[in-house]
Amino acid sequence: MSVIIFKDKQNRMSENQNRQIKKVLVVEDDTDIVDLLEIHLNDMDCEVDKSHEGNEGLIKALQNTYDLIILDVMLPGKDGLEICKQLRGKDIVTPILMLTAKSEEIDKILGLEFGADDYMTKPFSVREFSARVKAIFRRTEMVKNNKSSSDGNKMLMEFGELTIDMDKRKVSIQDKRMDLSPKEFDLLSLLAAKPGKSYSRTQILNLVWGYDFEGYEHTVNSHINRLRGKIEPDIQKPTYILTSWGIGYRFNEDI
Repeated sequence: MSVIIFKDKQNRMSENQNRQIKKVLVVEDDTDIVDLLEIHLNDMDCEVDKSHEGNEGLIKALQNTYDLIILDVMLPGKDGLEICKQLRGKDIVTPILMLTAKSEEIDKILGLEFGADDYMTKPFSVREFSARVKAIFRRTEMVKNNKSSSDGNKMLMEFGELTIDMDKRKVSIQDKRMDLSPKEFDLLSLLAAKPGKSYSRTQILNLVWGYDFEGYEHTVNSHINRLRGKIEPDIQKPTYILTSWGIGYRFNEDI
């Protein structure tokens, strides 16, 4: 019996060693919310660093390496939108989940335009929070796996004047770099990888955002519209991203 117990302990120790601890920065001035998030992040094998003020949060984000930054919009010192904008301006690609007490669509759009990966409006359920964090981690792992499987070769997709550099996560039109948010890049690369294949909004939510909550299809539509605004010569007559009526969207296979 003692040998079995010893083996069980060894197995648990081995499992703990194999777990990847994720480092998460939470920038939120509401201590009750921070404490709640920390409990559930710890349950997901996350090590949590905390800041209750915008300027301090920005310094931590610049000086340390994190797997995820959870960023409140309304903060003392420096607001979350400005922090997000500055981080992306310094080419820090750490996933950012925005938290906001505001329900106005413009605040959500600004967060995504500044480079946030996702947003949640307070109050939110713990179940939804956990699902979104896990989805972000899954997408991060997928990107890492895709890079490692490419054996260091540059992955380029070219469609007429449009070039997508998967390795550098760079999109160019006539050699001019387009300023895309992380989600816009993921959305474009998903569609461009299989020209002609139609994806429903639910499929896109699953593949790009990692969740399929009902009522979030508008997120896909708004991202498609912003993406078209950046890469299409004529938004009224799209060249690259086409609408598959009754289904969703597809990348033009005739380029």
